[in-house]
Amino acid sequence: MNFFSSDFKLGILGGGQLGKMLLYETRKWDIQTKVMDPSPEAPCKIACNEFVLGDLLDFDKVYNFGRDVDLLTIEIENVNVEALEKLEEEGVKVYPQTKALRIIQNKATQKLFYTDHGIPTAPFVWFAYTSEIKDSVTNGGLSLPFVWKSAQFGYDGQGVKVVRAIEDLENLPNVECIAEEMVAFKNELAVIVARSSSGELVNYPVVEMEFHPEANQVEYVICPARIDANVAQKAMDVALKVSENIGHVGLLAVELFQTQDDEILVNEVAPRPHNSGHYSIEASYTNQFEQHIRAILGLPLGKTDSKVAGIMVNLVGAEGHTGNVRYENMESILDMQGVTPHIYGKKQTRPFRKMGHVTIVDEDMARAREVAQQVKETIQVVSK
Repeated sequence: MNFFSSDFKLGILGGGQLGKMLLYETRKWDIQTKVMDPSPEAPCKIACNEFVLGDLLDFDKVYNFGRDVDLLTIEIENVNVEALEKLEEEGVKVYPQTKALRIIQNKATQKLFYTDHGIPTAPFVWFAYTSEIKDSVTNGGLSLPFVWKSAQFGYDGQGVKVVRAIEDLENLPNVECIAEEMVAFKNELAVIVARSSSGELVNYPVVEMEFHPEANQVEYVICPARIDANVAQKAMDVALKVSENIGHVGLLAVELFQTQDDEILVNEVAPRPHNSGHYSIEASYTNQFEQHIRAILGLPLGKTDSKVAGIMVNLVGAEGHTGNVRYENMESILDMQGVTPHIYGKKQTRPFRKMGHVTIVDEDMARAREVAQQVKETIQVVSK
């Protein structure tokens, strides 16, 4: 099939920053795109061929949107899977496939999947409602501390809370959830695996993630991870095992814990481009967004090696600032060598909202890390 400068139409569910960065690649190759998002100010709006306003969880909206495209992909997993299943039955190609989405969308289902397939993950207990947890702690079925995770609709640190005392359960939504044993980890790592519709498989190098202690969001992504080669190999092996068992088409970002004794445990996965792969736009031979397009279209997959050490810094809304966004000291970071900012196009900022990211590349990892720290301390995402 001819995808380039043709009538072929790629549908993307979700119009946020991941979609916007996918559109860098579709514009590069002149692939026609149609995007749906619930926000009239979605970052994707300016770069797609056709924009549809719609709720991604609405069956009719998703179904009608998908009937008009040749291939459908996602940039967020919280979408109406029943509509996607109907489209698949009617012959529309949906990548990642709904069987993969069904596993991944629900964190409890995802964890059970790991257990059933011999994939190492932290021990957990499933609850139909958060309100049931208190009894379990009182009766000795569950011990503190643990990590509470809502089974659905969690992202960017939302839907996750460390519970150290019974009082921490108050104000949590009363939803299906899991209570996960806290892992004493040495590092949080991630591996992105790409699997094409023609069966080709590649993976990116292991990256290391440094988290913000309060927001539970990634502050820095460092590639390559500063870990022992044996641990890196183990992380890649586990990520490939997850990918093989899920059998997705497209990207799969596998988030991992490196324990104190260098075991690797799967934390969670995302079947799409991911924050842990943003560094690849500047640092890799083939960035993650181009790779996702190659994979879902069944084109040969690109080289995943890094050309240079890369560090990604997330730009999030400053605490105490809500409203029209202003980026302070942008000129100062542009004056630093090897620094590339990406602004997502969200007009409104609020505390810890992801507003952009900055990539720092350098032949010398230590120097790149120093510059990343300077960037973090210099640029401010505030309200006017």
